[in-house]
Amino acid sequence: MERDDLIVNDSYSLNNTHTDEQGVTIRKKIIKVTVLLSVITAIEVGLGVFIKQGTTMWPVVKWSFIVMTLIKAFYIVAVFMHLGDERKSLRYVILVPYVLFIIYLLFIGITDSNYVNDIWLRFKP
Repeated sequence: MERDDLIVNDSYSLNNTHTDEQGVTIRKKIIKVTVLLSVITAIEVGLGVFIKQGTTMWPVVKWSFIVMTLIKAFYIVAVFMHLGDERKSLRYVILVPYVLFIIYLLFIGITDSNYVNDIWLRFKP
């Protein structure tokens, strides 16, 4: 049986090449996303180092961590996992279940934390 990644006439073949201009644009895109992800990570680390837990700014820092992590996840999935190059319908088929699951997890987490907080306040002296 012949391997399908070695077929010469296939568009996904190992022998498939691209022009130099296409290679330059691909490398620019990868470098741009890598620099963006590095900058976001540096900002996250800086916030974590310089703003301590328990300060009045800590809730803002926590929410900024969540937002920046979601931005990084989007770029990783879109560029490095090539989901950004797919058709819109395939992107939705892949991403919508994950978004619904994350919303469900947030609902469960918030609901349970409110319940635990109510119980904690009842027994607190």
